[in-house]
Amino acid sequence: MSTYSDYKNHMQKLADVEYSTAVLHWDKETHMPAKGAAFRARQVATLAGIAHDIFTDKKFGEILENFSENKNLTVEEARNVELTRKDYARSTKFDSDFVMRNSQAVSEAYQAWIKAREANDYAIYEPHLAKIVRLRKEAAEIIGYEKHPYDALLDEFEPGFTSAELDTLFADVREKLVAFAAEIRDKPQVENSFLHQNFPKDKQWDLGLDLLRKMGYDFDAGRQDISTHPFSINFSPQDVRVTTRIDENDLANMVWSCIHEGGHALYEQGLLPEQYGLPLGRAVSLGIHESQSRLWENNVGRSLAFWRANYADLQKRFPEQLKDVSLEDFWKGFNRIAPNLVRTEADELHYHFHVMIRYEIEKGLIEGSIDTKGLDKVWNDRYREYLGVEVPDDKQGILQDIHWSHGSIGYFPTYSLGSFYAAQFFAQAQKDIPDLKAQIEKGDTTKLLAWLRENIHKHGRRYDARELCKRVTGEELNFDYFMDYAREKYGRVYG
Repeated sequence: MSTYSDYKNHMQKLADVEYSTAVLHWDKETHMPAKGAAFRARQVATLAGIAHDIFTDKKFGEILENFSENKNLTVEEARNVELTRKDYARSTKFDSDFVMRNSQAVSEAYQAWIKAREANDYAIYEPHLAKIVRLRKEAAEIIGYEKHPYDALLDEFEPGFTSAELDTLFADVREKLVAFAAEIRDKPQVENSFLHQNFPKDKQWDLGLDLLRKMGYDFDAGRQDISTHPFSINFSPQDVRVTTRIDENDLANMVWSCIHEGGHALYEQGLLPEQYGLPLGRAVSLGIHESQSRLWENNVGRSLAFWRANYADLQKRFPEQLKDVSLEDFWKGFNRIAPNLVRTEADELHYHFHVMIRYEIEKGLIEGSIDTKGLDKVWNDRYREYLGVEVPDDKQGILQDIHWSHGSIGYFPTYSLGSFYAAQFFAQAQKDIPDLKAQIEKGDTTKLLAWLRENIHKHGRRYDARELCKRVTGEELNFDYFMDYAREKYGRVYG
């Protein structure tokens, strides 16, 4: 008779392989020499096949089946097994051949994306992206779906959500947010040219490390590095790493990437070590994960309260650049609203237009209404239509994101979901911690982090995203919280 220990040991063995693979991914994007790419792709593909074999082993399936009538499990143990059985049913639909083909394609697509960005030429990347799309279509058919193939892929990142629900959500965004952003654009623009002076790389690096420390990021359980595209990655709750990028002529680039990725990392560092490798030791969904990064970046980092605590220090680091910039003007400049080209550099309102474009494109790629050939033109047309900007080249257009090279189709909508969850969670945190704003003004975010740890981080996948949101705030996701937050803040920024 199988025991819970048998199940746990098998899952943690799987986690050991998966997180070892993650170390190779981290190295690939931070320190790996260019000539190592081909063999790294092979190594990652091999480990992906091994991980798939471990998880889909028929004997492990029998272990899971033996628990179906087991009444001796604790609530936590039963939930772990329940979620694993669901994951097992999904994974056993894929054979090792597909897993290894997919892993190889992803590794090759990533390298092609890097080369295409360097050459500023989408044509280098297009055949690899086409292969990724074919594999994602194949995956959707293998998984199965009720109404739209995109739903099968979306479920991997945001379980339970459908493209029909996203269509409704983005219609709400168009109705409320588009009009509000247009209203702001009619107001006199705030000044932010002071952000585009020369800010030395080393000083920015030190600032980023300090911002992470002030958020509560544990450097004994993580580190920061430089990468082409900022990301966070974890190998356990006690080894969670972040990367950033630095533009010496744009201070905001580094500041927001550090705080954003730091928010992701705090979530991972807040998962329970005793649940390592198990569902309750993993994040519930990408939307909830993104809510943690967006809460720290937008609701905290872009607030006047946060800079009341930190601006004096910033001026000491960059005295010449900021000597004539008041706190109020600095805060307004950091919250400037204007259409732009690059998603990661977008303001927090137009950001959702960027996400909407990507959602519409990848949904079209999967249903076949859009093809990878000429996709750069489709991209440019959508930016002209939705944001009123002209895309000058591929690097600032179709090649700006890494996600599709990773095979992450179905991922982008979670960015908008995350911002909307964040606004709702932060509103609740303010109710539960009445002096939260005053604490942030003093540079103290410990109670906020403790609130997030207690209400969100420690639960892992115990609850699905909808249930978690309802448990924390008393209601399901409500877009109006984001609109209320936006109107209050930008009403002050733009008078």
